[in-house]
Amino acid sequence: MTAEPLVKRFEHLNTSFFAFAELMAKKLRVKQQVRLERLEQKHKESEQLSLERQCLEKKDLKIMTIDIDNLGQMERAMVNPPFPTPSGSLVQDFSASSDSMRALQINDEKQNGRMKVMAATPESMVMARRPDSGGVEGHVIPLLANHFLVQFDPSQRIFHYDVEISPTPSKEIARMIKKNIVENHSSVVSGFNPVYDGRRTIYSPVEFQDDRIELYINLPLNGANSHKMFKVNIKLVSKLDGMKLKSYLNNEGDRDEWTPLPQEYLHALDVVLWESPTEKCLASGKSFYSSSMGGAEEIGGGAVALRGFFQSLRPTKQGLSLNVDLSVTAFHESIGVIPYLEKRLNFLHNLLNMKTKKLTSEERKEVEKALKNIRVFVCHRETVQKYRIYSLTEDITEDLWFRDRDGTSKRLVNYFKDHYNYDIQFKNLPCLVTSRGKPCYLPMELCVICEGQKFLGQLSDAQTARILKMGCRRPRERKAIIDGVMTGPVGPTSGNQGEEFKIRISREMTRLQGRIFLPPRLKLGDHGHVKNLVPSRRDRQWNLLEGHHVFEGTRVERWALISFGGTHSQKSHIPKFVNQLSQKCEQLGIFLNKTMALIPQFEPMHLLNNAKQLESKLKKMEKNHLQLLICVMEKKHKGYGDLKRIAETGIGVVSQCCLYPNLVGHSSHFLTNLALKINAKLGGSTVVLLNPLPAQVPRLFKPDDPVIFMGADVTHPHPLDDSSPSVAAVVGSLNWPESNKYASRMRSQTHRQEIIEDLNEMVSEILDDFYDEMLLLPKRIIFFRDGVSESQFARVLQEELKAIRTACSRFPGYKPPITFAVVQKRHHTRLFPADELLKENNVPPGTVVDTVITHPTEFDFYLCSHWGGAKGTSRPVHYHVLWDENRFTSDELQRLVYNLCYTSVRCTKPVSLVPPVYYAHLAAYRGRLYLQRPTNSGVTRAAPSKTMPLPQLADSIRKLMFYC
Repeated sequence: MTAEPLVKRFEHLNTSFFAFAELMAKKLRVKQQVRLERLEQKHKESEQLSLERQCLEKKDLKIMTIDIDNLGQMERAMVNPPFPTPSGSLVQDFSASSDSMRALQINDEKQNGRMKVMAATPESMVMARRPDSGGVEGHVIPLLANHFLVQFDPSQRIFHYDVEISPTPSKEIARMIKKNIVENHSSVVSGFNPVYDGRRTIYSPVEFQDDRIELYINLPLNGANSHKMFKVNIKLVSKLDGMKLKSYLNNEGDRDEWTPLPQEYLHALDVVLWESPTEKCLASGKSFYSSSMGGAEEIGGGAVALRGFFQSLRPTKQGLSLNVDLSVTAFHESIGVIPYLEKRLNFLHNLLNMKTKKLTSEERKEVEKALKNIRVFVCHRETVQKYRIYSLTEDITEDLWFRDRDGTSKRLVNYFKDHYNYDIQFKNLPCLVTSRGKPCYLPMELCVICEGQKFLGQLSDAQTARILKMGCRRPRERKAIIDGVMTGPVGPTSGNQGEEFKIRISREMTRLQGRIFLPPRLKLGDHGHVKNLVPSRRDRQWNLLEGHHVFEGTRVERWALISFGGTHSQKSHIPKFVNQLSQKCEQLGIFLNKTMALIPQFEPMHLLNNAKQLESKLKKMEKNHLQLLICVMEKKHKGYGDLKRIAETGIGVVSQCCLYPNLVGHSSHFLTNLALKINAKLGGSTVVLLNPLPAQVPRLFKPDDPVIFMGADVTHPHPLDDSSPSVAAVVGSLNWPESNKYASRMRSQTHRQEIIEDLNEMVSEILDDFYDEMLLLPKRIIFFRDGVSESQFARVLQEELKAIRTACSRFPGYKPPITFAVVQKRHHTRLFPADELLKENNVPPGTVVDTVITHPTEFDFYLCSHWGGAKGTSRPVHYHVLWDENRFTSDELQRLVYNLCYTSVRCTKPVSLVPPVYYAHLAAYRGRLYLQRPTNSGVTRAAPSKTMPLPQLADSIRKLMFYC
């Protein structure tokens, strides 16, 4: 064919194409107009209508895919075109140039043999399989992991029995009943000692004589002269087979079908190995605490801390392994209720000397909250009767009356005088209520808190610090403690249950090989010039004080300072602090105007107790059009939450808080951290990768095809709070290829709901923000999810991936490939250098493990991206990929995550968590603060309702990292 007919055919094609494009644009405009007319009927408020109109104008015309038949066998279409601009039309956006024709290619990845977007629905999902045999990049390091190989006989059947005991006993009494059955009714259990979970389940290695058993156990309680009869019904539920677990571990299933983990058999094996530690230790979940591992240490606030160990079976590539680790947790101190309240609640710190004190309504609620569900025993009788606190009486002890067994009405204080010759001392305090039904009143001063109860309240900063100090052990010491558990008298190998169930446990830690990634080159600023840096120190930190600037410094022209409390001496340091902070910012390449927009404001600390007065004060200050408000406080205060809420949702100004004790020191480290946070909150960035992400993952990432990194987390109220909503947060990167600036969205949701309920809306809004910044939608979505346990993987994937896809579907034709990975920090796997010369040290930053102790088939790995420091043992982060339409290789994803850890805006070292998750955690915590309210008494007001919505962020900070 000659060139001339080709030219004519090409011109004809252009004419047809543009005519077709104009027709499609016209149809879309008509459709858009119809939808706008409907909106005008539904929405009367002009501002809302304007917002909807803008949304429609964007989303209806965002992506068009046009098939052109005139090209013969070659199919071409538009891929991700920009929105039409006000100055042009759709036709003007598509010229006949060679560049435009290249943009019309369809499925270029398909033609090049690359991945196609998977069309599976969430209902038919298969967990992402490991894409290869593991990564190969980096140099090898021999390691030990606190996983102990477990061998079991898959032919050994385990018989699962349901146990029903009436009346319902405590766990302690339930175990006494089980022991009584084994010792006095051995024929019933076929002469074996079955294992018991303390609730309703018994596992036996042999089948009992009968499938249904009924027994009556007469158990001595509270001394030899007191007995209680219990009725016990035992029923066979199932016969568990170990072959399915063997097949799962050996990867014998169909690769294209998801094989669920045989949870029943695995749980039965766990209960077998928990039996002996439970009999000898204080059990709490999968952890066991014993005085043999060190005595209890008082940590303040009515709590003590105990050392113990955690153990759990895990399916791994080497087979079944037992994960064992050091554990420290808090328990209620076993003391009288009155001294306990003195320690627990600050407003009762001198209660023993205030016998006439009456509680206010708010104080009574705090006392009830602190004591609810705690078990106590009474000390005014010879028998040790135990009770669980249900609530407090509305009336004080002096005003309480009750009816005795004869129906006679008696006054409580007179009853204790007549029967026990005891004068109630704290008559103005309420009594403890220990029953929901028939009232049972106990004076506080006669009750003692039972030993061994886990502390469920919210630990203070001081308590948390003491617990961390108790658990902080260097690698060699931690390893020695774990090895001691495995050979000691209270550990998982201390009983004979394993032999009866044909289980053998290795006493040696698992040996494996890890790999160490080299640190990435970083890009910093240097008086307007780019300067590259390699973090060469052992801890991979770098120093911004060695002539380096932040990569992108902001300009803070208008700012102000407000002080809350503080002594006269502390306040006198404010001018020096302002000058030094300004100088530090200048050293780092950040401009902070030395002249504030208004003079420093000095307010009393109690202003933080009154949200309305605080809001009025801040609004007056904001009239100066502030970019930044620095708040200096005498000490930490619950009004901090109100301050942040007002600043970020009410007046729309970024705030930075600090404490006078830190300010007075004027340390260079403190000032640097403050400057970095200010810079990040106002849109600057500390560092970027010298080799941009497209150069690091060239197979998937392209300079002109932006990628978004998203992180999500849900924070729940503390265990004693049974009414406050949970708070979900999602963050998303807004720049490419730097990917270091993240917008956030937060929502309250159902109490303790782990699935993110409004994920669809939050992702959609962040995609809007991304388009506003990049003028393109992201080509790929990399989604990191925090706070998900393994039992929730399938449900989270099914519901949240569907929500992300729904958010994308709001943009016609937009179906980006999605990678969904769960990030787990709260696990118990620890890594130790195997080399004798390095056993005192932590594993180096960049250590990755994706063999031996990882999942048998699924795509997961452990990454220690940070330096563990000189005191404790590093905890690697566990990344588990649930869905991967981008088809990362092991090396690609591991290196990507590690390098992203260097881009945190708050510090000059690699962080332990991939930044999107770290930021999501901070944003969720910020949303939690919005719900907290202090009162004038310093006692927290009633918790917000389960459905209380969060206030909307101000537009001026919506895209800023105000939460970091």
